[in-house]
Amino acid sequence: MIQCVDCELYQPGASGTARFLCDPFKNIKEPECLAKWNLVKLEVLVRSHQATLAMYWRLAPLQEKMFRHLEREIEDVEEADSWKYTDDEEEDEDDKDFRP
Repeated sequence: MIQCVDCELYQPGASGTARFLCDPFKNIKEPECLAKWNLVKLEVLVRSHQATLAMYWRLAPLQEKMFRHLEREIEDVEEADSWKYTDDEEEDEDDKDFRP
């Protein structure tokens, strides 16, 4: 098995990181290369997920404030419209009492 460092599809990247030019559908040299390629892509996926979680942690306090504000707004609207609903209920009760 050849090492990635010895492969012509490997390029050293900035700050010592590896840069792979291999494509699993075109130019994989050995079967082990596919396993390594999968590990590299899995690592990228994990880092992306961790970055997303970090952003959610930063947004959580703001979301809580927005939810509380929206709940207050909804309660204010329901309170302002409460006179409509109580009158309707009273009229329904009056209609039940009056039957020809």
